[in-house]
Amino acid sequence: MDTHILTEHKNGFNEPVIWTVHVEVRLSSKARRRMDIIQGLVRDYITSSYERLSLPSLLKGWDADSTLASSVERIAISESSCPSSSLPLSEISLQIHTYQPSENDTVEEYANGSGDGGEDVLAASVCELPCRSWEGLWEGLIYADNIKLKLLDYIHATLVLSDANVDFNLVSWNRVVLLHGPPGTGKTSLCRALSQKLSIRLSHRYTQARLLEINSHSLFSRWFSESGKLVQRLFNSIMEMVEDEDSFVIVLIDEVESLTAARAGAMAGTEPSDGLRVVNALLTQLDKLKHRKNVLVMSTSNLAKAIDSAFVDRADIIQYVDLPPREAIYEILRSSLCEFVLKGILQEVSVPPLEDVLYMEKNGWYSKTCLSDKVMDTSYAQQDKIGKTLLELATKCREQGLSGRALRRLPVLALAGYIGVGVSASSIASSPSPNAPSPNGAFRTDINAWLDAMKKVVDDRASEHGKLA
Repeated sequence: MDTHILTEHKNGFNEPVIWTVHVEVRLSSKARRRMDIIQGLVRDYITSSYERLSLPSLLKGWDADSTLASSVERIAISESSCPSSSLPLSEISLQIHTYQPSENDTVEEYANGSGDGGEDVLAASVCELPCRSWEGLWEGLIYADNIKLKLLDYIHATLVLSDANVDFNLVSWNRVVLLHGPPGTGKTSLCRALSQKLSIRLSHRYTQARLLEINSHSLFSRWFSESGKLVQRLFNSIMEMVEDEDSFVIVLIDEVESLTAARAGAMAGTEPSDGLRVVNALLTQLDKLKHRKNVLVMSTSNLAKAIDSAFVDRADIIQYVDLPPREAIYEILRSSLCEFVLKGILQEVSVPPLEDVLYMEKNGWYSKTCLSDKVMDTSYAQQDKIGKTLLELATKCREQGLSGRALRRLPVLALAGYIGVGVSASSIASSPSPNAPSPNGAFRTDINAWLDAMKKVVDDRASEHGKLA
């Protein structure tokens, strides 16, 4: 949904590109001010306090305004399709979104009864958006290419076409996205994160947003011929939700091959009629939903070859989500360690960003040519060592083909397996060990010890997986 505008002088010369930059303002649960007032104050604060904005970034200092301090929890500048990491305000068009996340994060379980004395089926769960438990999920997902912005731009395009009342007979789109790839690459998390992001970005159009996650496995009834009816009954309920034009509905079909592989099974002679009914019911309901502009269908699969071709044909976007490359692994590990530093579990140290580490890798690790101060010299040397070690670890993880899910576990396994968590904070305080207690009394350890422990965990994993072969 990040767009840019290029205007042209009468003399034929182009003016600078004006980039749309989204600003997300999270309101506190006690906020009672009108949202347009908050948006105006945020705009005034940004234009009066900044000449350039970093993309993305968290703004600080806005709490000096008493109205913002009493109503706002966070102001975030979102990522942009602009290739630069920062922009001057003269080249920015601010789009400010205010939102108030749900506090209880409750999930409603939707039971889809099969009718006459049959079974009750847990067909789906419904989550009100935005929800607080998914805050930060979008930022925590790191991919090699621009998958996240590509999906946002796709939604924006469908809204533009719908608002213009484009004739479906001439230009067609189905509002269906298919994400496929190996397990553990964050496909389901990306769907949830995108749903959360859309509930924020579209808050000016829709007063309510919901994510409905379909339990694919549950839709196959043990009663012959009931599965097709269960699918139809569930989508009738979805259509009722979509009837409310002030509500935006995202439908997530996780492991969609569980449903759409049924036709292949039917051709092979296993459950011929019931399998076909499920697939046909699903395709029919998707065709009905595509005419409603306040709905999006997302699906994931670990077995793309098992998905029915008719479903694949209906997907506007078919996106392969691969295992993360070395650069993405570095950022995943870095974000995990930065969280430990923030929470006082790791010593206070700066873990260098990827672009700095790649520059040093290309131009030589730790050059003293620009450093004269001895203290600065030591600081840069430490960051250089941390960055180099973490990049080497990322390379080793890539060689093993670790998924994003496995990578997020590495710091935990390092703590559990190789760092002495049984040592009390008080004994560490008087010990010459590099470990030291954090201000809140929790365990704190040296960054180098943690990196060494993570390398050992990766080596252990390689050894154990070798035994499975």
